[in-house]
Amino acid sequence: MTAESQKLQKIPEWHDVDDEIFKNEIIAQYRPAVLRGFVRKWPVVRHGLHSPEAVCRYLHGFDNGNHVDAIMTPPEVKGRIFYQGDMNGFNFMRNRLPVSAVLEQLLRYARFPESPSVAVQSARIADCMPGFLNENKLTALDPSILPRIWIGNKVTVPAHIDEAHNIACSVSGRRRFTLFPPEQVSNLYIGPLDYAPTGAPISMVSLNQPDFQRYPKFREALAAAQMTELEPGDAIYIPTLWWHHVESLEKINILINYWWGGSIGSADQPHSPFDALFHALLNMRGLSPEIRSAWGAMFAHFAFDAAANPTAHIPAHRHGVLGELPPELAAQLRAWLAGKLQP
Repeated sequence: MTAESQKLQKIPEWHDVDDEIFKNEIIAQYRPAVLRGFVRKWPVVRHGLHSPEAVCRYLHGFDNGNHVDAIMTPPEVKGRIFYQGDMNGFNFMRNRLPVSAVLEQLLRYARFPESPSVAVQSARIADCMPGFLNENKLTALDPSILPRIWIGNKVTVPAHIDEAHNIACSVSGRRRFTLFPPEQVSNLYIGPLDYAPTGAPISMVSLNQPDFQRYPKFREALAAAQMTELEPGDAIYIPTLWWHHVESLEKINILINYWWGGSIGSADQPHSPFDALFHALLNMRGLSPEIRSAWGAMFAHFAFDAAANPTAHIPAHRHGVLGELPPELAAQLRAWLAGKLQP
């Protein structure tokens, strides 16, 4: 951790949070929150506090043999998931194997002072360990929101965003989260939107070894950043589009997370706002700065200004695409847009 990161403000903490407080007070603020002890009663947390071997045995008992996606980085990159030097590939290998095989690998690597970094990233628990859900339930969310498991040793995921709300529950080991507000996007030096090692765009800046000559505006991002460390039983709420850098700090770390309210993790929003971003990039390319600025005003008024009311002077039956879209009109609009995208 650098001297700059040691000075970061702390994410606000909540204690003794029940389901109603989480739903009515925390989510409503659209601000990050640390929930100390939120899942400390889960059996998996109890096993994790006992020992790494105990929690691995516990998870092994639920493994149904289905393969999950896993990655491995060489020791020299120290667990940082990133690009290769020429950005023509990523610095890890992919594999598919059962959860129990990954757990055995982690226990073996834990005996070495230097080892490759291994991680299962975002495996759906219902697919690989369905019985786990009967003993470890998060009642604060609707049962239709299915959790995912993250298992690994010392791994660092650069700052990235999710298109959904996220609650991440630490059940074994420790994790350090560093969060940046959405408006810091211009100070984070985001890499390619359509080619990223994590599946979501990432910051190109190393948080622990920032190159301020190459990335000078990153100091502004750090001034707005918030940080916390989760112990077993703690959870963190990360609102959608908040950038988050995540470091797993122990030789074996296990986290359960839930996504909802977006285009990942649930079926409540199958269409992503990224669709509109890519469409805008396609159509705005080559326009002069003056024209781009003019379109920026249009987008701000009709799509982004919460205080604007672009239909106040229009009769309700003529609101059209500016009003509430019934399913049939939404389908027509999508079909029209699809036709416009044809060469």
